[in-house]
Amino acid sequence: MAPMGIRLSPLGMAVFCLLGLGVLYHLYSGFLAGRFAFFMLSEPAAGGPETPRGSAPAGAVDLRELLAVSVLAAVRGGEEVKRVREGNVLNAKAKGKTREGAEEQLTSGDLLSNRRMFYLLKGAFPAVQINSEERVDSADQETVSWDRSIPEDIKQKIQPKEVPAESVTVWIDPLDATQEYTEDLRQYVTTMVCVAVNGKPVIGVIHKPFSAYTAWAMVDGGSNVKARSSYNEKTPRIIVSRSHAGKVEQVARQTFGNKTVIIPAGGAGYKVLALLDVAEKNQEEADVYIHVTYIKKWDICAGNAVLRALGGHMTTLTGEEISYTGSDGNEGGLIASINMNHKALIEKLPDLEKTSHK
Repeated sequence: MAPMGIRLSPLGMAVFCLLGLGVLYHLYSGFLAGRFAFFMLSEPAAGGPETPRGSAPAGAVDLRELLAVSVLAAVRGGEEVKRVREGNVLNAKAKGKTREGAEEQLTSGDLLSNRRMFYLLKGAFPAVQINSEERVDSADQETVSWDRSIPEDIKQKIQPKEVPAESVTVWIDPLDATQEYTEDLRQYVTTMVCVAVNGKPVIGVIHKPFSAYTAWAMVDGGSNVKARSSYNEKTPRIIVSRSHAGKVEQVARQTFGNKTVIIPAGGAGYKVLALLDVAEKNQEEADVYIHVTYIKKWDICAGNAVLRALGGHMTTLTGEEISYTGSDGNEGGLIASINMNHKALIEKLPDLEKTSHK
């Protein structure tokens, strides 16, 4: 017997098509509902906590934000430094001796500035490593908040840039030139913050508490300070520490001639500013900064970052880059310059390196 054919009526065809359309509609509407629910869940609930706009995700640090809070920290620390000095309540005491045998001073200005700067930075960026000249006593912990506002000059010059938090080390000098501070030589005193990424200094802030002048710079970003229009390479003015001006003077005059000017000064921050175009009445000008002995990294990191951002150099006396990880000291002395032949300067001063490890 021959197989029987199947024949659908027009009404059956219509019913079949309608059922198919119904299934498709159900599936598609379910997909849209899911997408809508995902979108709503992705938005913060009304009145609930919201991630600040422009903030880096967890595990990352926005260097522009870190620059902004570093400037604020240096200023806040400077307020404490100025208040203590003007109130003449330094409570100075010896905290030890340098390798050269000079007595190191510790004052209330150091401690109060350190506390203010450390906790402001730590509160804003708790995942970041912070190294400071002074020890932080947990018993003195205080809450110092930051409203995450960024000054207009930083907004205009610096773009957001995120880096892993574990790659960042912050170096604080809550009072540079403490000896001069106790002698009331206020022009030398600074507060400083430096940010290093993978050991390289990328953000530097140098603040002068008694004149309210602040220099800041970010490598591959921008700055509010610049180099001078000219420098003297033949007979440079060399700025050095007050404590060992004689050591540098002898070698410098042998190298550059008797007309070489040696400028004794206090504070590493002040000495770096001496190389730049700083419109300050009490700020001396120099062409080269040389230090021939051991020096701590919180003293020099901020200045190194500022010089790097402006195209300058700060190296050991043998021309090696200084790494801002690991130990807190630099054994190789330093030479700093900007808009000069840095390598040629190093080659002219070979004898100074021998004294840097003593």
